[in-house]
Amino acid sequence: MAQMTLDQLRVFLAVAKYLHFTRAADALYITQPAVSAAIQNLESEYGIKLFHRLGRHIEITESGKLLQVEAQKILDQVALAEQGLRELNDLQRGELKIGSSLTIGNYWLPEKISYFQRCYPKINLNCTLANTEEICIGTATGKFDIGLIEGEVKPGLETILEQEVIGSDRLLIIVGKSHPWFQHKQIRLSQLTETDWIMREAGSGTQQRLEEALVRWGINLHSLKVNLILNTGEMIKAVIEDSQAAAGISDLMVRKELKLGILRSIRIIDDRNKKSQELELARPFLRIKHRERFQTKVSQAFEEILSLNEQESRQQLVL
Repeated sequence: MAQMTLDQLRVFLAVAKYLHFTRAADALYITQPAVSAAIQNLESEYGIKLFHRLGRHIEITESGKLLQVEAQKILDQVALAEQGLRELNDLQRGELKIGSSLTIGNYWLPEKISYFQRCYPKINLNCTLANTEEICIGTATGKFDIGLIEGEVKPGLETILEQEVIGSDRLLIIVGKSHPWFQHKQIRLSQLTETDWIMREAGSGTQQRLEEALVRWGINLHSLKVNLILNTGEMIKAVIEDSQAAAGISDLMVRKELKLGILRSIRIIDDRNKKSQELELARPFLRIKHRERFQTKVSQAFEEILSLNEQESRQQLVL
């Protein structure tokens, strides 16, 4: 059985409107024989009469009246679908699902989201915060259109996820006023094993980068005295204020506390050789996305905003 086509429905509705084959043909810019053929094909396919032929006039039948109502509904729905697709292409509607690690989501991303919403107010942004491992898995399985992480892509997903550096920050070794190091501007690298530590959970990008740096500096991770593991930087920051432990935390997260003197950032001096130098823990922010999933114009527009540096972003927000 041949299926009813949208073109046939458009022809039928024109004939039902004008009750005249030639006028319907003129309105559709097609020939009168093409109109007659479309109606005949519908009637033959479904074994019904859509119009009574009364000499030079026609009247719509009961079957025709039923089809007229349903055909109009179908074409109205098609028109809405076409409009929706055009609006998606013109960034007039749509949704973007973002997965972000905690530090990025709480401290770096809000400014980017504000600018995006100013540019595209009708786009719905759905942002989920989780640790780096969860964001990698979510992006690989299609839960997120775009992922933003501080650590490395979860092993096994490197071939699935495309990654690009879109920003950076520094990890700082911080202590509170109760810690003996608070009175010092710097310590030796070898002293890192002499204090208690508060760490982030496994799967955290912050923890991953801190451990990588410590290993690179020749510190045996098993020699660190870890007495508490927490799953957010905010919790670590709050505990460190009244603790005698140290922690590695994002510069973005503690700027206010450092300015107020509640916490102190400790410089680490490499004492492994005669030429002492300060060690830094810089880390990139990565944008990840599935290599094969289709990227919408909404996703592409958001990526462009992510690529703006901090100064450009702030200037755009002022405009």
